[in-house]
Amino acid sequence: MPIKESELILNPDGSVYHLNLKPENVASTIIFVGDQDRVEKVSNHFESIEFKTQKREFKTHTGIYNGIRISVISTGIGPDNIDIVLNELDALFNIDLETRTPKEQLTTLDIIRIGTSGSLQKDIPVDSFVISEYGLDLNGMLHFYQIDTINHPNIEEAFIKHTQWNKVKATPIVLKGSMSLEKKLESSKTFKGMTATAGGFYGPQGRVLRLSLQDPKLNNSIDTFYFNGLRVTNLEMETSAIYGLSKLLGHNALSINAIIANRATGNFSENPRKIIEELIVYTLNKITE
Repeated sequence: MPIKESELILNPDGSVYHLNLKPENVASTIIFVGDQDRVEKVSNHFESIEFKTQKREFKTHTGIYNGIRISVISTGIGPDNIDIVLNELDALFNIDLETRTPKEQLTTLDIIRIGTSGSLQKDIPVDSFVISEYGLDLNGMLHFYQIDTINHPNIEEAFIKHTQWNKVKATPIVLKGSMSLEKKLESSKTFKGMTATAGGFYGPQGRVLRLSLQDPKLNNSIDTFYFNGLRVTNLEMETSAIYGLSKLLGHNALSINAIIANRATGNFSENPRKIIEELIVYTLNKITE
Protein backbone atom coordinates (compact mmCIF):
# COMPACT_ATOMS: atom_id res chain seq x y z
CA MET A 1 0.00 0.00 0.00
CA PRO A 2 1.39 3.46 -0.89
CA ILE A 3 2.61 5.71 1.91
CA LYS A 4 0.12 8.55 2.45
CA GLU A 5 0.96 12.07 1.30
CA SER A 6 0.59 13.28 4.89
CA GLU A 7 3.33 10.82 6.04
CA LEU A 8 5.85 11.29 3.23
CA ILE A 9 5.60 14.93 2.23
CA LEU A 10 7.11 15.99 -1.09
CA ASN A 11 7.68 19.45 -2.53
CA PRO A 12 6.04 20.41 -5.87
CA ASP A 13 9.30 19.53 -7.69
CA GLY A 14 9.28 16.01 -6.19
CA SER A 15 12.00 16.61 -3.61
CA VAL A 16 11.61 15.51 0.02
CA TYR A 17 9.99 18.20 2.11
CA HIS A 18 12.62 19.43 4.60
CA LEU A 19 15.89 18.54 2.88
CA ASN A 20 14.78 19.79 -0.56
CA LEU A 21 16.61 16.85 -2.16
CA LYS A 22 15.90 14.37 -4.94
CA PRO A 23 17.51 10.91 -5.04
CA GLU A 24 20.07 11.90 -7.68
CA ASN A 25 21.31 14.79 -5.52
CA VAL A 26 22.82 12.67 -2.74
CA ALA A 27 25.78 10.29 -2.49
CA SER A 28 25.66 7.09 -0.44
CA THR A 29 28.61 8.34 1.64
CA ILE A 30 27.37 11.26 3.72
CA ILE A 31 29.01 13.59 6.23
CA PHE A 32 26.77 15.23 8.81
CA VAL A 33 27.69 18.56 10.38
CA GLY A 34 25.51 20.53 12.76
CA ASP A 35 26.33 24.06 11.63
CA GLN A 36 25.25 25.03 8.12
CA ASP A 37 28.33 27.25 7.82
CA ARG A 38 30.48 24.15 8.29
CA VAL A 39 29.18 22.61 5.05
CA GLU A 40 31.47 24.88 3.00
CA LYS A 41 34.36 24.09 5.33
CA VAL A 42 34.02 20.47 4.21
CA SER A 43 33.10 20.98 0.54
CA ASN A 44 35.95 23.49 0.07
CA HIS A 45 38.19 20.41 0.06
CA PHE A 46 36.22 18.69 -2.72
CA GLU A 47 37.86 18.40 -6.13
CA SER A 48 34.52 19.40 -7.66
CA ILE A 49 30.99 20.21 -6.48
CA GLU A 50 28.07 19.01 -8.59
CA PHE A 51 25.10 20.08 -6.48
CA LYS A 52 24.13 22.61 -3.81
CA THR A 53 20.88 23.36 -2.06
CA GLN A 54 19.54 24.72 1.22
CA LYS A 55 16.18 24.84 2.96
CA ARG A 56 16.03 26.20 6.51
CA GLU A 57 19.03 24.86 8.44
CA PHE A 58 19.42 21.89 6.08
CA LYS A 59 22.20 22.65 3.59
CA THR A 60 23.62 20.03 1.21
CA HIS A 61 26.69 19.99 -1.02
CA THR A 62 27.55 16.92 -3.13
CA GLY A 63 30.89 16.54 -4.85
CA ILE A 64 34.05 14.49 -5.35
CA TYR A 65 36.96 13.98 -2.94
CA ASN A 66 39.84 11.63 -3.79
CA GLY A 67 37.67 10.31 -6.61
CA ILE A 68 34.82 9.37 -4.25
CA ARG A 69 31.36 10.95 -4.43
CA ILE A 70 30.42 12.44 -1.05
CA SER A 71 27.55 14.56 0.27
CA VAL A 72 27.83 16.86 3.27
CA ILE A 73 24.61 17.87 5.01
CA SER A 74 23.98 20.23 7.90
CA THR A 75 21.48 18.78 10.37
CA GLY A 76 21.06 21.70 12.73
CA ILE A 77 21.06 21.03 16.46
CA GLY A 78 19.39 18.24 18.40
CA PRO A 79 17.84 14.77 18.08
CA ASP A 80 14.56 16.13 16.68
CA ASN A 81 16.42 17.42 13.61
CA ILE A 82 18.19 14.08 13.24
CA ASP A 83 14.77 12.40 13.14
CA ILE A 84 13.91 14.53 10.09
CA VAL A 85 17.24 14.14 8.31
CA LEU A 86 17.64 10.36 8.73
CA ASN A 87 14.09 9.50 7.74
CA GLU A 88 14.12 11.75 4.67
CA LEU A 89 17.57 10.55 3.58
CA ASP A 90 16.47 6.94 3.83
CA ALA A 91 13.33 7.75 1.85
CA LEU A 92 15.47 9.17 -0.96
CA PHE A 93 17.28 5.84 -1.36
CA ASN A 94 14.83 3.22 -0.18
CA ILE A 95 11.36 4.47 -1.10
CA ASP A 96 10.14 4.90 -4.66
CA LEU A 97 8.93 8.50 -4.45
CA GLU A 98 6.63 8.12 -7.47
CA THR A 99 4.74 5.06 -6.26
CA ARG A 100 5.32 5.92 -2.56
CA THR A 101 6.26 2.31 -1.80
CA PRO A 102 9.43 0.87 -0.18
CA LYS A 103 11.90 -0.61 -2.64
CA GLU A 104 12.60 -4.34 -2.62
CA GLN A 105 16.36 -3.80 -2.87
CA LEU A 106 17.57 -1.47 -0.14
CA THR A 107 20.66 0.77 -0.16
CA THR A 108 22.95 0.99 2.85
CA LEU A 109 24.38 4.44 3.55
CA ASP A 110 27.65 5.34 5.28
CA ILE A 111 26.99 8.30 7.58
CA ILE A 112 29.80 10.05 9.44
CA ARG A 113 29.09 12.88 11.84
CA ILE A 114 31.85 15.46 12.23
CA GLY A 115 31.09 17.40 15.40
CA THR A 116 32.50 19.48 18.20
CA SER A 117 32.12 18.55 21.82
CA GLY A 118 33.35 18.99 25.35
CA SER A 119 35.31 16.22 27.04
CA LEU A 120 34.06 14.92 30.40
CA GLN A 121 37.33 13.20 31.28
CA LYS A 122 40.54 14.91 32.43
CA ASP A 123 42.76 12.64 30.33
CA ILE A 124 41.00 13.50 27.04
CA PRO A 125 42.48 16.93 26.30
CA VAL A 126 41.23 19.79 24.18
CA ASP A 127 42.28 19.60 20.52
CA SER A 128 41.94 15.79 20.46
CA PHE A 129 39.55 13.58 18.45
CA VAL A 130 36.98 11.27 20.04
CA ILE A 131 35.27 8.41 18.21
CA SER A 132 31.88 7.54 19.66
CA GLU A 133 32.09 3.77 20.05
CA TYR A 134 28.66 3.93 21.66
CA GLY A 135 25.92 6.55 21.88
CA LEU A 136 24.12 7.06 25.20
CA ASP A 137 20.66 8.44 24.54
CA LEU A 138 19.38 10.70 27.35
CA ASN A 139 16.72 12.58 25.40
CA GLY A 140 14.00 10.03 24.70
CA MET A 141 13.31 10.59 20.99
CA LEU A 142 14.15 6.99 20.08
CA HIS A 143 11.50 5.63 22.45
CA PHE A 144 8.95 6.44 19.74
CA TYR A 145 10.46 3.60 17.65
CA GLN A 146 10.81 -0.15 18.24
CA ILE A 147 14.36 -0.35 19.57
CA ASP A 148 14.33 -3.67 21.43
CA THR A 149 16.64 -5.35 18.91
CA ILE A 150 19.35 -2.67 18.81
CA ASN A 151 19.94 -1.44 22.37
CA HIS A 152 22.20 -2.76 25.17
CA PRO A 153 20.12 -3.36 28.33
CA ASN A 154 23.08 -4.49 30.48
CA ILE A 155 24.89 -1.18 30.02
CA GLU A 156 21.66 0.78 30.40
CA GLU A 157 20.78 -0.94 33.68
CA ALA A 158 24.26 -0.29 35.08
CA PHE A 159 24.03 3.39 34.08
CA ILE A 160 20.57 3.81 35.60
CA LYS A 161 21.75 2.26 38.87
CA HIS A 162 24.98 4.27 39.01
CA THR A 163 23.30 7.62 38.35
CA GLN A 164 20.14 6.85 40.36
CA TRP A 165 18.28 7.95 37.24
CA ASN A 166 15.00 9.70 37.96
CA LYS A 167 12.09 7.66 36.60
CA VAL A 168 10.21 10.73 35.34
CA LYS A 169 12.93 11.20 32.72
CA ALA A 170 13.18 9.14 29.53
CA THR A 171 14.92 5.82 30.14
CA PRO A 172 18.53 5.92 28.84
CA ILE A 173 19.31 3.90 25.72
CA VAL A 174 22.76 2.64 24.69
CA LEU A 175 23.52 2.08 20.98
CA LYS A 176 26.62 0.84 19.16
CA GLY A 177 28.23 2.72 16.31
CA SER A 178 29.33 1.10 13.06
CA MET A 179 32.28 -1.26 13.49
CA SER A 180 33.30 -0.93 9.83
CA LEU A 181 33.42 2.88 10.00
CA GLU A 182 35.18 2.75 13.36
CA LYS A 183 37.99 0.69 11.81
CA LYS A 184 38.27 3.21 8.97
CA LEU A 185 38.46 6.26 11.24
CA GLU A 186 40.51 5.02 14.20
CA SER A 187 44.20 5.79 14.58
CA SER A 188 46.74 6.73 17.21
CA LYS A 189 45.18 10.23 17.13
CA THR A 190 41.76 9.10 18.34
CA PHE A 191 40.24 8.36 21.72
CA LYS A 192 37.17 6.11 22.03
CA GLY A 193 34.27 5.93 24.42
CA MET A 194 30.57 6.50 24.89
CA THR A 195 29.05 9.82 23.81
CA ALA A 196 26.04 11.02 25.79
CA THR A 197 23.36 12.74 23.73
CA ALA A 198 21.25 15.28 25.59
CA GLY A 199 17.99 16.86 24.45
CA GLY A 200 19.11 20.40 25.25
CA PHE A 201 22.18 22.56 25.85
CA TYR A 202 21.58 24.07 29.28
CA GLY A 203 19.68 22.06 31.88
CA PRO A 204 19.97 18.73 30.05
CA GLN A 205 23.74 19.17 30.03
CA GLY A 206 23.95 20.38 33.63
CA ARG A 207 24.44 24.08 32.91
CA VAL A 208 22.91 26.52 35.37
CA LEU A 209 21.99 30.10 34.51
CA ARG A 210 18.81 31.12 36.38
CA LEU A 211 17.05 27.75 36.53
CA SER A 212 17.74 25.06 39.12
CA LEU A 213 18.43 21.49 38.01
CA GLN A 214 16.27 18.52 38.94
CA ASP A 215 19.48 16.57 39.76
CA PRO A 216 22.50 18.83 40.30
CA LYS A 217 24.74 15.78 40.88
CA LEU A 218 23.90 14.10 37.57
CA ASN A 219 26.89 15.39 35.60
CA ASN A 220 29.28 14.00 38.19
CA SER A 221 27.44 10.66 38.10
CA ILE A 222 27.75 10.55 34.31
CA ASP A 223 31.46 11.44 34.45
CA THR A 224 32.20 8.62 36.91
CA PHE A 225 30.20 5.87 35.19
CA TYR A 226 32.36 2.89 34.25
CA PHE A 227 31.24 -0.43 32.76
CA ASN A 228 33.67 -3.11 31.58
CA GLY A 229 36.18 -0.51 30.43
CA LEU A 230 33.52 1.75 28.90
CA ARG A 231 33.05 5.33 30.12
CA VAL A 232 31.26 8.45 28.97
CA THR A 233 33.82 10.58 27.16
CA ASN A 234 31.80 13.54 25.91
CA LEU A 235 28.38 15.14 25.80
CA GLU A 236 26.52 16.55 22.79
CA MET A 237 23.07 16.52 21.13
CA GLU A 238 23.00 14.26 18.03
CA THR A 239 25.03 11.03 18.15
CA SER A 240 22.65 8.56 19.81
CA ALA A 241 19.79 9.63 17.53
CA ILE A 242 21.99 9.07 14.47
CA TYR A 243 23.06 5.64 15.75
CA GLY A 244 19.57 4.49 16.67
CA LEU A 245 17.80 5.52 13.47
CA SER A 246 20.69 4.32 11.30
CA LYS A 247 20.62 0.88 12.87
CA LEU A 248 16.86 0.59 12.53
CA LEU A 249 17.03 1.63 8.87
CA GLY A 250 20.04 -0.56 8.03
CA HIS A 251 22.71 2.12 7.63
CA ASN A 252 26.27 2.45 8.96
CA ALA A 253 26.89 5.47 11.20
CA LEU A 254 29.77 6.78 13.26
CA SER A 255 30.38 10.05 15.08
CA ILE A 256 33.78 11.67 15.51
CA ASN A 257 34.20 14.87 17.52
CA ALA A 258 36.83 17.54 17.85
CA ILE A 259 37.21 18.22 21.55
CA ILE A 260 37.20 22.00 21.94
CA ALA A 261 36.58 22.11 25.69
CA ASN A 262 37.33 20.00 28.75
CA ARG A 263 34.59 20.40 31.33
CA ALA A 264 36.55 18.45 33.93
CA THR A 265 39.50 20.87 33.84
CA GLY A 266 37.70 23.99 32.61
CA ASN A 267 40.03 24.35 29.60
CA PHE A 268 38.93 25.61 26.19
CA SER A 269 40.81 25.28 22.90
CA GLU A 270 42.97 28.27 22.01
CA ASN A 271 42.18 27.76 18.32
CA PRO A 272 38.97 25.73 17.86
CA ARG A 273 38.76 26.56 14.13
CA LYS A 274 42.15 24.93 13.57
CA ILE A 275 41.25 21.66 15.29
CA ILE A 276 37.90 21.48 13.45
CA GLU A 277 39.69 21.99 10.12
CA GLU A 278 42.16 19.24 11.05
CA LEU A 279 39.30 16.88 11.88
CA ILE A 280 37.57 17.59 8.55
CA VAL A 281 40.73 16.78 6.55
CA TYR A 282 41.44 13.73 8.73
CA THR A 283 37.94 12.35 8.22
CA LEU A 284 37.82 12.98 4.47
CA ASN A 285 41.13 11.20 3.99
CA LYS A 286 40.15 8.25 6.19
CA ILE A 287 36.80 7.56 4.51
CA THR A 288 38.27 7.74 1.00
CA GLU A 289 41.41 5.63 1.56
